[in-house]
Amino acid sequence: MEKNIKYILLGIGAILLLLFFWWLMKDPTSQFAESIPGADNRGGADSASVQVVNIGEKFESFGTTTSSLKGTWTRFRGADYDNIVKNTGPLKNSWAGNDPEIKWSVELGEGHAGPAIYEGKVYVMDYDEVKREDALRCFSLEDGKELWRRSYKLSVKRNHGMSRTVPAINPEYILTIGPRCHVMCVKRESGDLVWGLDMVLKYQTEVPLWFTGQCPMIDGNKAILAPGGTSVMIAVDMATGKVLWETPNPGGIKMSHSSIMPWTLNGKKMYVYSAVGAVLAVSAEGADEGKILWQSTAWNHAVVAPAPVCFPDGKVFLTAGYGAGSMMIQVTPSGAEYKVEVLKQYLPKEGMACEQQTPVIWDGKMLAIEPKDAGPLRNQLICVDPADVTKVIWTSGKDGRFGLGPYLIADNKLFVLSDDGTLTMIKPDTKKYIQIAQKKLFDGEDAWGPMALADGFLMLRDAKKMYCVKVN
Repeated sequence: MEKNIKYILLGIGAILLLLFFWWLMKDPTSQFAESIPGADNRGGADSASVQVVNIGEKFESFGTTTSSLKGTWTRFRGADYDNIVKNTGPLKNSWAGNDPEIKWSVELGEGHAGPAIYEGKVYVMDYDEVKREDALRCFSLEDGKELWRRSYKLSVKRNHGMSRTVPAINPEYILTIGPRCHVMCVKRESGDLVWGLDMVLKYQTEVPLWFTGQCPMIDGNKAILAPGGTSVMIAVDMATGKVLWETPNPGGIKMSHSSIMPWTLNGKKMYVYSAVGAVLAVSAEGADEGKILWQSTAWNHAVVAPAPVCFPDGKVFLTAGYGAGSMMIQVTPSGAEYKVEVLKQYLPKEGMACEQQTPVIWDGKMLAIEPKDAGPLRNQLICVDPADVTKVIWTSGKDGRFGLGPYLIADNKLFVLSDDGTLTMIKPDTKKYIQIAQKKLFDGEDAWGPMALADGFLMLRDAKKMYCVKVN
């Protein structure tokens, strides 16, 4: 009997040993498909089916206002795409007591969309989670009263915020891009719909991670957009919505969170775009308008938010977050062609790099906030010479960290908003860090949206609220 039990136990042990080796050898992921970043159109509503959206279908009017204000902030990074306010008038040189004062505030849907300003009116893209609507909202700059909104039904799942773009404005029109690549053109004064364009439907655009971050461009009578998909870049007539030209995309370049920047090199005007897959320039004029002039796949990162910084001597500074670091390239005209050379490429710990915001140029130097993966310099404001972006001239120090917040220059003052709602005024010196004043304005949460300033009113926001602050 004991002998039989012994054989039974040996048999069970052998079976268990075989099962153990089978378990070791089996691939538990054999039935899984590889998940490629962005391939699922993550961040949208139902990526399995394309939503049919009636762009601009709804309009609500809440009142009118008149204003004597003439200041403007007409697009992402301002009129000259440099994040510097021109002709703003004198601003206060110090803050005491209630300065700077919050004049008004308004609740917004979760997001990071920055405002634009035009002669006493503020325009901002917003997403209403209750109504499930994407909306362009218009407010009075002086008192915050909502004047009108143009919206459309759109199902969007929260993904660390929804709306992320800044409208572009000229005297006649406002141009917007919503979180799922819906382009809308309306009349500036009345909010009347002019045309709409669904870039996902028309160009098979892949909605970027965390939704659309590309801010639209108005150049003369044209809307300039970078859909990726079947066309790298397109131009659309502002008055009619007619597509004027399309740039083919044989390389499969995808839309990034970055925005198109205009650049004139050796008298040739072009549009420069830091896409997912390459950095490139498209001709903005002449017989070759809409054609790719040059591109470089040496710059290729999955998440790109900062815009390219272009210099008159042919250098272009490129940067991105999530460990991408930065690259400086040299673009040189060579007859009818262009030569692109990588001058320097480095990690965030090795020099100037940015995760969300774009560096600003001041007196020949470049200022920016370092990303969170920049080692000891993380989230500090730094100054470098574009001739060698790995040599730091000065920093704001370990006690001067600003998170991923935005900044702009006005009246020889650099305004920086920290993640937590602290506003700091700095002298944009090229030799040392000079802090003028600082005040915590509100209990902020992810205050990353680009700022705007006109007529002494500084517009800023955090993830859920927009504020108007008087700084003159």
